[in-house]
Amino acid sequence: MVQAYILIQTEVGKASAVAEVIAKINGVQTAEDVTGPYDVIVRAQADTVDELGRMVVAKVQQVEGITRTLTCPVVHL
Repeated sequence: MVQAYILIQTEVGKASAVAEVIAKINGVQTAEDVTGPYDVIVRAQADTVDELGRMVVAKVQQVEGITRTLTCPVVHL
């Protein structure tokens, strides 16, 4: 199981709507709008890194209002 945080920047005023849509995507554990340099932070999981990448590119990045994403895989050192 691979887990990651996805940091998202959105168009002005779109954070809440983006978080609401993303929260419904299969594999997304949480999606919350926040303040700071990013507008939404998502915690997601998938069976493999490839599956996680496909979810980000094919589903998350396609949500209207997103301008940029940064995916940060969780590592256990």
